[in-house]
Amino acid sequence: RHGTRAPTKKRIKELDRLAVRLGTLVDEAKQGPDTASLKKIPSWMKGWESRWKGRVKGGELVSEGEEELFNFANRVKERFQDLFDEEYHPDVYSIRATQVPRASASAVAFGLGLLSGKGKLGAGNNRAFSVLSESRASDICLRFFDSCKTYKDYRKRKEPDVDKQKEPILEHVTSALVSRYHLKFTTQDVSSLWFLCKQVFTCLWELEFGVTHFAHFVSCLFFLQEASLLNITNQACQLFNEDEVHLLEWTDDLEGFVLKGYGESINYKMGLPLLKDVVQSMEEAIIAKEENFPDGTYEKARLRFAHAETLVPFTCLLGLFLEGSDFEKIQREEPLDLPPMPPQRRNWKGALVAPFASNNMLALYQCPGNDGKKTSQDQKNSYFVQVLHNEAPVSMPGLRQQGFMPVRGVQGKDSEAAPGARLRYAMQEAGGGSRRGAILFQLQAQLLPGPALAERLPCKGARC
Repeated sequence: RHGTRAPTKKRIKELDRLAVRLGTLVDEAKQGPDTASLKKIPSWMKGWESRWKGRVKGGELVSEGEEELFNFANRVKERFQDLFDEEYHPDVYSIRATQVPRASASAVAFGLGLLSGKGKLGAGNNRAFSVLSESRASDICLRFFDSCKTYKDYRKRKEPDVDKQKEPILEHVTSALVSRYHLKFTTQDVSSLWFLCKQVFTCLWELEFGVTHFAHFVSCLFFLQEASLLNITNQACQLFNEDEVHLLEWTDDLEGFVLKGYGESINYKMGLPLLKDVVQSMEEAIIAKEENFPDGTYEKARLRFAHAETLVPFTCLLGLFLEGSDFEKIQREEPLDLPPMPPQRRNWKGALVAPFASNNMLALYQCPGNDGKKTSQDQKNSYFVQVLHNEAPVSMPGLRQQGFMPVRGVQGKDSEAAPGARLRYAMQEAGGGSRRGAILFQLQAQLLPGPALAERLPCKGARC
């Protein structure tokens, strides 16, 4: 996902309206008969203005976001030194982004970190590199949510239901704030104040600690007394107590779960072209290794930069952040329960699933045999895939192995019966596939949550 960005134009207007609204609430309180209640009004509200006041454009990558991607690239380069040890070529290190500027700017920031010191440009010895994009209308790998009519219809139909499910929480928190501060807040006021709290957090926490997980912030929120870097003291976040923060975070998680995540299978099924692209890149790398292609003639890294609406469905395709028996339910294509409300624990937290600069990595390894030599005769044991989410290795649901998945061929009854087995043929129909593609068929079967997915693929050919 792209790095930290400025609020979008829509959100900037919302914060401008919030500034007017807070001014009105304070004025009404001053004109009221209870002068003692004025002491309950937080001092920062008096004359508050949005830091983005007057902006007519928004949504761009900010400097904190640039640093996130630049530093991430340096960590990737350090982690996979053998992959990034040769001369840059766009066919060896393929970089693509969506047409949205914050995504392409994130790709540029990442590329600068990845290739720092490998050129002759400027004091940092930088070099030029290529970032490609496809049209928004036809980008079924990175912006499938834009081209899938089935999904857009589902989202339009479901958004009012999500708002209705969030309403009791917002009303509860609103009532508490009205009682606490003697101001006539509305649920819209509370929603905007919660958004402002998250904006302040993003800027502060990234600047001071280099962390973008809101969950970390929640655990420390009530010990944080002063934000000296931005000259912010006890503002929007301090309006809420700890229980209210957890409830408001749950409403965000509910929305993400229903509209982007496991709430409906179309949310992640439309990401199958992206998974196919990942699998195809590994297939080509295995062929290059088996046929002893020289370095510089085949792709070593396929790097993609997009949005939460891309990352969340792909994360669901990998089966991450499921609760208990959810994996078995997905295999049967049964609906999943909503994330449990606080104080119950839950795995699905949007701040952990897809914060700014969040990422999924699938790394293909060729491992030596027992005699210390590379094994080429036994394909079943020589290649393994490691999945990482936000740079941490994760285990796949339904697998006995921890950390590394063996890549096996598909010759035999065992693989034909595996979950998702029929997907290979559906993929071949949708976009073609070589016979050598069978080498990663087992990987596809392990990653995809259930055989029934292949029967109702939403994406056929170039469009969804």
